[in-house]
Amino acid sequence: MRKWTLSAALPLFLVLAACGETVPQNEAHDEAGHAEDHDEEGEEDHAEEEGAITLSEAQIRSAGILLVPVGMAGSGGAASLPATIEADPQGMQVVTAAVGGRIVALHRNLGEAVRRGDPLAVIESREAAQMQGEIEAARARLALARSNLGREQRLFAEKVSPEQDLIAARTTATEAGIALRLAQQQLAATGRAGGGLNRISLPSPIGGQVVSRSAMLGQVVAADTELYRVANLGKLSVTLSLSAADAATLRPGGTVTVTAPGRTAQARISFVSPILDAQTRLVPVIATIDNRDGQWRVGENVTAAVDLPSRDGGRAIAVPQIAVQTVEGKSSVFVRTRTGFQAVPVELGPVSGDRVIITKGLKGGERIAATGSFTLKAELGKGEAEHGH
Repeated sequence: MRKWTLSAALPLFLVLAACGETVPQNEAHDEAGHAEDHDEEGEEDHAEEEGAITLSEAQIRSAGILLVPVGMAGSGGAASLPATIEADPQGMQVVTAAVGGRIVALHRNLGEAVRRGDPLAVIESREAAQMQGEIEAARARLALARSNLGREQRLFAEKVSPEQDLIAARTTATEAGIALRLAQQQLAATGRAGGGLNRISLPSPIGGQVVSRSAMLGQVVAADTELYRVANLGKLSVTLSLSAADAATLRPGGTVTVTAPGRTAQARISFVSPILDAQTRLVPVIATIDNRDGQWRVGENVTAAVDLPSRDGGRAIAVPQIAVQTVEGKSSVFVRTRTGFQAVPVELGPVSGDRVIITKGLKGGERIAATGSFTLKAELGKGEAEHGH
């Protein structure tokens, strides 16, 4: 089977789409009584295929045509503005040296996956030795206090020892237990035992990926020195700022369309600040975006299109302005079909940023050509010119 490139195949596809199958003249007039019926059927087929372009998935990719979903927008319009991808505050953790000392082991490097509790580094420290020594001493005192308490309980049961001695032994055992728990909690606040009385192991506080490592083997560090950063990047935040009037129409759960070169995704509004930013006098808004496929980067600048519901709750459809082309004097968009694209006439409403409201012609949920729509218009015009349309 012969394979066609986009430039070579499109004219042929357009010829077939515009003209349909040619019926030989002798066959068309074999039965005079049916000639008119054949003409009517041909006109219906032509009407159904008017504005259609047949393209395969490979041809769409090679032509650089970007498909975007048609989303619902508030009849109040859609705001398109710059935004920034940021880490989820609960998904980024800094691992510090809780005590000063020397780094004697590093268990993870940049990019490696970790689970919660996995050891990241081991620090050798005098302070660590002191804390673990206090734990051992407290454990010994507790054992002695419990032994004394057991003896006093027996003596009191035999009416040999007074109740006052039993109460004192019970108090001593309780205090020893408290001292042991305190010593253990002090160690837990810095890490956990790292294989020796003078060593502390630093565990990962969350599961995720190591995104930063400033520690070096043998390095002497002070308390609170940052050693690692661990991030769970499966969910990220999109931060943007809106005017007070626009922000007043938004509620958590609203949709934000996030776009960047070659990528688009839907985010959900999770926070609309009740306070204006003191410097910009705008309202900070945060949306949450799914990043389990890893296509978004922390710190990346993107474009966010925010649907702005009208105060009466009306709804409309918004599409990127780049998707709208003039076909035969009518504003049209190219809707993805099973075999390619179909030019669909639409009526336009107000424009906001790089998006325009569609008041008629689309139902919502379709996929349309955004980047590359002009190429489809050119190929459609070429096919119509070759056939006298």
